[in-house]
Amino acid sequence: MNLSVTLLILLSTVIGFLGSLTGLGGASILVPILVFFGIPIKEAIAAGMIAIIGSSSGSALSYVRNQMANIRLAMFLEIFTVIGGIAGATLTVIINPVYLYFFFVLFLATSFIKIRSKSQDIANAKDKRDFLTKWLACDGAYYDKSCDKKIEYYPRNGLLGGAGMFVAGLAAGMLGIGAGAFKTTVQENILRMPTKVSSATSNFIIGMTALGGASVYLFSGLLNLSLMAPIAIGTTIGAIFGGRILNRIKDKYLKILFLVIVSALIIQMLYKGITSIWNL
Repeated sequence: MNLSVTLLILLSTVIGFLGSLTGLGGASILVPILVFFGIPIKEAIAAGMIAIIGSSSGSALSYVRNQMANIRLAMFLEIFTVIGGIAGATLTVIINPVYLYFFFVLFLATSFIKIRSKSQDIANAKDKRDFLTKWLACDGAYYDKSCDKKIEYYPRNGLLGGAGMFVAGLAAGMLGIGAGAFKTTVQENILRMPTKVSSATSNFIIGMTALGGASVYLFSGLLNLSLMAPIAIGTTIGAIFGGRILNRIKDKYLKILFLVIVSALIIQMLYKGITSIWNL
């Protein structure tokens, strides 16, 4: 099925909006949709990288302005995600595309760990930083409009968090999904950051990860130029709107939205993977 430029922009706008709210980065939703419309999975993954750059740029602008994203910590974590992203994209270029459907499903399934985690936005956390996070001076605070209070937080476990972000970058580059769900899970459960700060910082990080992966897909010839422009426009617009309203939505609603989206993506890609094997 052919996708018109107008339809691509509309779909990408909705995807960028939802990706910004959930921290998924948009591409996790985009790749299954492109596959549904008949785009080869490797091309869909490469296009997903472009969507990541657009949605990250759009939402990160709002998050930085509202002091939601922890820029200092993001710069440290990007070292690990960019290296992982380049390695993951290289793997995608050389492996059989059938396996990518199931890798996609398995990785998304790990996102449910996020649903089980308790929000840390309710009360101020205690300062239990390790030497590295103290040296980075990456503690922070933000004003949460949904509960009308200032939230202070103190990230910890810097090296373990970096290792988790390398895995996230590897999956991001390999699957073209930004791995926002895994990044926010690492930040919440290992680095012990609040839910909204994790989502905002994740959106800031995934753009740099995507640039590393996109360079590999560019030189491999997998970037479809007819998809890139409308996807970049739509995801950027949607992400800007999502970034502006994130702080007004309660965490429990964000997690419900996250659960619904991830469940639908898993079903779609699992079905596509099974039918691809059946048709071999």
